[in-house]
Parts: sequence; structure tokens; C-alpha cells
Amino acid sequence: MSIKVTKLNHIYDKGMPTEQAALVDISFEVNDGEIVGIIGHTGSGKSTLLQHLNGLLKATSGSIEIGGVDITQPGVSMVDIRKKVGLVFQYPEYQLFEVSVAKDVAYGPKNLGLTEEEIDERVREAISLVGLDYDKVADRSPFELSGGQKRAVAIAGVVAMKPEVLILDEPTAGLDPKTHKDVLGMIKEVHERTGNITILVSHNMGDIAEMADKVIVIDSGKLVTMGTPQEVFSKGELLKSVGLDLPPITEFCNEIGINDTVLSLDEAVGKIVDLIKE
Repeated sequence: MSIKVTKLNHIYDKGMPTEQAALVDISFEVNDGEIVGIIGHTGSGKSTLLQHLNGLLKATSGSIEIGGVDITQPGVSMVDIRKKVGLVFQYPEYQLFEVSVAKDVAYGPKNLGLTEEEIDERVREAISLVGLDYDKVADRSPFELSGGQKRAVAIAGVVAMKPEVLILDEPTAGLDPKTHKDVLGMIKEVHERTGNITILVSHNMGDIAEMADKVIVIDSGKLVTMGTPQEVFSKGELLKSVGLDLPPITEFCNEIGINDTVLSLDEAVGKIVDLIKE
């Protein structure tokens, strides 16, 4: 599985006085098994881009190839594409609606035409993947759970579809620090055990630095830069010019005179020890 986006453009209200270019000539590739972070300030076009990747929005021009299939072409089954590309919106727990956790997670798999046995197997696996105990939560109302557990259940509902591409829009938004950490760990676990492509949008630069293999920076609908976290976060002035910060650990190291692009606590400790020795 791979994703190839070529010269993607999207114009809202085309031909009207309120016409606005939301995406402008966006091109990038995502390889099998990668975690890709997408960053940009509010209104930069991140969510618009995500909604093109599973066909919720139609491109004004350009192409999007998912596993070699150009989903912008006429006649392509969006139902088939959405089986491969799972999209978790911001605050997905607001979309929970069933009377029990198991029924909520089963909703997607039921629409795939699976047998009851296959559905049950997927539900059990997905609930376990997101770090919940099936026997403890399956029959409970999702509305009785904590905020972090509700979000995990909502993500499990998408994971149960077994998408080859999992897209998460601000998956840690509004969570306390512990739950924030737990949700990131859960996303890592799902990625490692499924081997899927994971695309993660976040305003938290530390999360992107920790999680991503590749980072895409968007500003005013345009792709500003792209590369490994090390490459992207070495461009502090460029990021500042589009309203973005460096990861906190990188900022801290810069402030104490370590000008290397430090992205992890372990690396920071090593650099600080070297600085003290000097």
C-alpha cells in the first residue's frame, strides 16, 4: 500500500465571490508502513487534505493514488476506498451512539458483510489493540467510560474495519497529560501490530517529533516543506514564519546553547552531559 498525491488543488465556492483556494498544488508520497505527521496552524488546510484522502471531499484538480488506484477518477468506488482508508475525526467520542461498547465497535464491521463470528473476532481484537479489557468494557455503555476510554472506543471502531491507512485528526486534543500519553501509546501499538500507514495531524510538535517517520508542513494550503523530523525541525526560522513552534525539548536545548536538532529526552541528556564536560 502506498499513497501518491500529485498537484492536488481544492477550491471552496468555486466561481462565487467567496471562492477560496484551500489546497494549492500539493504533492507528496507516503510509503507502506510509515507514520506521517502533518502540521500547520489553524486554517492551513490540514483537515481539508485529510478529507480528500478517503474521498469525503472531491479534488478540484490533481490526483490521489491509494494503492495504485486514482480515487479522483470517475467510477472509482468510494465504498471500497473507505474500507482501506479509515478516518478518525477530532473528538471522535462525540460520534459514539450504541448502547454498549461492543455494539459501537461492531458498527463498521457489520457494514462490511462479515459473518457474526468474524465481526466478534474483529471487535475483540480492536478493543484489545486500543488497550482496553474486552471482558470489562464490552457490555458497558460507552457513555459511562472516562474521556480517554471513550476516545479509545471511538478509535477501535475504525481499527475494527482493518484499514490499510489510518488517519487521525488531532487524536489527543483536549486530553489530560496522562490520557494524552496513553492515546499516543495506543496509536503506536496499533501501528506496530497492524503495519498500516498512519497519518497523524497534531498541533503538538513534541508528539510529531516522537511519532513520525516523515513530516509534512502546510501553510495557506501549500506544502511548505517535507522530510524527516530531524530535517523539518532543523528549519526553525521557516517554521516560525508559518506560525509553528519547535518541539519543547528542541527549544530548551537551543536556549541553553545546544544548537543541534534534539528531538528526544535521552538525546538531550547526552548533549547536556557533553556540554557540562566542556
